[in-house]
Amino acid sequence: MYKDNNRHALSPTFLILTVVFCICLVVANLMEIKTVSIGPLALTAGVVVFPLSYIISDCIVEIYGFRRARFVIWLGFSMNLLVCILLQLGLWLPGDAQWHGQEAMELIFGAVPRILLASFTAFICGSMVNAYVMSRMKAGHTGTRGFSARAIISTLWGEGTDSCIFFPLAFAGTFPWSVIGSLIVTQTLIKTLYEILILPVTLRIVRRLRVIEGGDADDTGISYKWWKINEI
Repeated sequence: MYKDNNRHALSPTFLILTVVFCICLVVANLMEIKTVSIGPLALTAGVVVFPLSYIISDCIVEIYGFRRARFVIWLGFSMNLLVCILLQLGLWLPGDAQWHGQEAMELIFGAVPRILLASFTAFICGSMVNAYVMSRMKAGHTGTRGFSARAIISTLWGEGTDSCIFFPLAFAGTFPWSVIGSLIVTQTLIKTLYEILILPVTLRIVRRLRVIEGGDADDTGISYKWWKINEI
């Protein structure tokens, strides 16, 4: 069992995972402006980074429990929002006479409010669903075993929720519903496949974390309310 004599004590390993999680979220959003082609598929560059946040979230839920994961998810959300606000502030500041990159900066960082709203809403919902499914599967069925199944199924639910919220909010009225439906299915399956392919690495990380932290968390009897971020 994860040693948590002081529930507010945060281990160095947990802090490192938290920082990497937040960095992945921020970088993924910054990379979303670029579209890439992988065979017949058209994707955003952020697809190579964003799934890492789900992998880290799975590790945190497995070792530290849903309460810590909930805290990290809200922290990642807050850091993403802070970066967006600071970037907008940078865009609004008057440029020097020698500055000729305003249009390029606006193209990269001047996200449409509708896209930002869709992205933030989808992220918090998808991440919470991912953590919830992961935690409930562990507590209610397989205990400390069956991590691979929990990781894949929770990612499928989390990424599915994320895509079902993001694409309709971001592109309804812009793209045909058939295209939006295709994007939802494609993004969900690709991100879940990403999780499956990298699963051997995730398993090694989880095993190592169990050794470092002396076990893993038990979520029996905890509150799954999303807003209880003070319970860590």
